[in-house]
Amino acid sequence: MQENKFTELKREFTPDLNKEVVAFANTDGGKIYIGIGDGGTVYGVPETDAVILACTNHIRNTVRPDVMGFIQCSAVIMDGKSVIEIEVEKGSACPYYIAGKGIRPEGVYIRVGSASIPATESMILKMIRDTDGERYEDIRSLNQNLTFEEAKKFFEDKGVEFGTVQQKTLGLTNRDGLYTNLALLLSDECEHTVKVAVFEGIEKEIFKDRHEFTGSLLKQMADCYAFIDRYNRTQSTFQGLDRIDERDYPVEALREALMNSLVHREYALSGSTLINIFDDRIEFVSIGGLPKGIEYDDIMLGVSMPRNKKLANVFYRLRLIEAYGTGISKIMRSYKGGTDKPFIEVSSNAFKITLPNMKVIAEKVADDYDQYDSVLKLFDCNKQLTRADVEKKLGVSYATAVRILAKLVEQKRIIRIGNTRNTKYIRVE
Repeated sequence: MQENKFTELKREFTPDLNKEVVAFANTDGGKIYIGIGDGGTVYGVPETDAVILACTNHIRNTVRPDVMGFIQCSAVIMDGKSVIEIEVEKGSACPYYIAGKGIRPEGVYIRVGSASIPATESMILKMIRDTDGERYEDIRSLNQNLTFEEAKKFFEDKGVEFGTVQQKTLGLTNRDGLYTNLALLLSDECEHTVKVAVFEGIEKEIFKDRHEFTGSLLKQMADCYAFIDRYNRTQSTFQGLDRIDERDYPVEALREALMNSLVHREYALSGSTLINIFDDRIEFVSIGGLPKGIEYDDIMLGVSMPRNKKLANVFYRLRLIEAYGTGISKIMRSYKGGTDKPFIEVSSNAFKITLPNMKVIAEKVADDYDQYDSVLKLFDCNKQLTRADVEKKLGVSYATAVRILAKLVEQKRIIRIGNTRNTKYIRVE
């Protein structure tokens, strides 16, 4: 007998038995013989019952997820001597790993030839996807040492239970009791961040302030909103004896735009959620375009297909969102009656919501009327124009170009073609 891809020989029971079990369970199965040396010499095992008990207890206590349903351990006779045969089938919950080392290369093994070797990170991720599916929030977290101090406080403040049963119901743990990526997002160890930058003026040239928010996604949300709110200035006017406070941005629009950027982004992609604050606008940029099957016109009609259904459900349970598909319509309604509207741009890998500063827009809107004819005259020499063309040819800012083009579309003097970065405009004859 010789070692090969499906056979491992051990002269006696040793603690590294779990490594071989993990490797076989992660690959194509195999058999481990205890009582046979590397060269094939049969030495036998005294007290086979005690060794079998030691083997099964060791495997049960040190291999995760539970692999015992895929193992048969028995005593067989070879060359007249008792040998322990451990038959390991390929498991259905790959990757299996050694408890204490985690779902990392040092804890996950595969069988290559006659050796059990550490799996690469890409191999581990493929095993996870093959087992758990492609949806990010359902996949097992590579980090199983998670804490939830901030999440517990948030749930407690909202009067919502956050015990073991609730975590399983919400999808933070899977059928094997392992943490999912949804748990990672809500944990104190969340690896995704939100970066907020404040610029002087209306261009990305001079930084006034910047901050990166880390920790539980719930903490990031609260801290980020508090930071943004500092730049949502209040202007007070009086009508008779009544004081009327008006803010640069509708509070509901800021809240919904922030929620949208956190709940619907693609967390399988690296990179931070970005929020850029200018004098005349705030931009919310989240990673990932629209989910498959959804187009720009659909979201404007209130159609919703959440990319992260379980994360959205957590926000719903915490009364942070009311219902799916209402966020964009709420943002638009909050600007009802205003001279400018929020602007949405979608690319293959990003989604951006731009909220105009209502005070700045109100001050500049009178100047825009002088620009309408200038934009229309550009069509005399150009069949179609982009927003960038208008900026360059008229020497106006991004926000002004967006505002003028949107108004001309509303007046049906020009037509918008497309809803991505390649959006074009043509004049109505």
